Amino acid sequence: MGKRPSVSMKDVAALAQVSIGTISNVLNKPELVAPDTRDRVLEAIEKLGWVRNESARQLRAGRSASIGLVVMDLANPFFSDLARGVGDVAAAAGYSVLLSDSAHDPARERAALELYQQLRVRGVILAPISNSPDGELARLLDMPVVLADRFTAYHDACTVSVDDFVGGQLAAEHLLERGHRRLAAVGGTANIAQVRERRDGASRAVLLGSPDATLLTLSTERLDIEAGRSAALAIVAMPEDERPTGVFALNDLVAIGLLQGLVTHRIAVPDEISIVGYDDIEFAAAAVVPLSSVSQPKVDLGRRAAELLFSEIHALDNGEPHQHVQEQFTPALVVRSSSMDERIVAAS
Repeated sequence: MGKRPSVSMKDVAALAQVSIGTISNVLNKPELVAPDTRDRVLEAIEKLGWVRNESARQLRAGRSASIGLVVMDLANPFFSDLARGVGDVAAAAGYSVLLSDSAHDPARERAALELYQQLRVRGVILAPISNSPDGELARLLDMPVVLADRFTAYHDACTVSVDDFVGGQLAAEHLLERGHRRLAAVGGTANIAQVRERRDGASRAVLLGSPDATLLTLSTERLDIEAGRSAALAIVAMPEDERPTGVFALNDLVAIGLLQGLVTHRIAVPDEISIVGYDDIEFAAAAVVPLSSVSQPKVDLGRRAAELLFSEIHALDNGEPHQHVQEQFTPALVVRSSSMDERIVAAS
């Protein structure tokens, strides 16, 4: 069977005996077209089975009905929830979301930003790898940009974040209150801003909390379950009298891997080692030993980032001034079996 020839707008215009301009008005400004002419055009479209090339139309108009979103790790449910919040707001505004995963790779992040420029998206929400905007982000500033899950002194873009310093404090204070004096902060490297802030908060809590308390730092290249398992091996290898009894995992995936590794080596959680994670993803509560975790409003974070982006887009479209804002949510500690009794401790 031969391939069916493609149908163009010219074909529709010829069958309906109208101009191409009239076809455009029927599709975009139907109130300008007489009812009988409009009906004739719609009948021709249906008869020929013509479908408008929306992408081409948007490119000709110099704008699209889409926004870009770049996150660091889609395997982490935190970013999936953030993306859901962005999608909720975008859908309500009649926009689609183009999603990219940088996978903690600066080259992939740059490639995604360059692609969004080429596609002429209306704006970008970026969960950046680096704490400082680079040349790619600077070039994007001719369109609205919102930095998500990142607080920065860089005020040429709106930012939405969670106070990770306070979150780190909450985790360490909780472990200190449970009587732990040998603590460890596990996961990630200091070049990731969230990791650095969480570690700094934990260090501050230990410094102020008890003169005989210590905080060991165990870095990992990634923030995933395998990194947690590797950290568990390092902890198991320590002499028992030096081994931390309270561990703050820098995210829940690391905490889950850590829990698996400790249980595999017959180290009881929380009787021998207590664990507190970060993010409070759904799997934290479903772990074989339900995990205590610092909770972030993940979906709300995405929603607010999208609201700020569309506010800036609206201002740009209407020639109105826009004031960049830096918004920060406060985390809360959800306590479960991995560190004893169950309750919720909000940040003061």
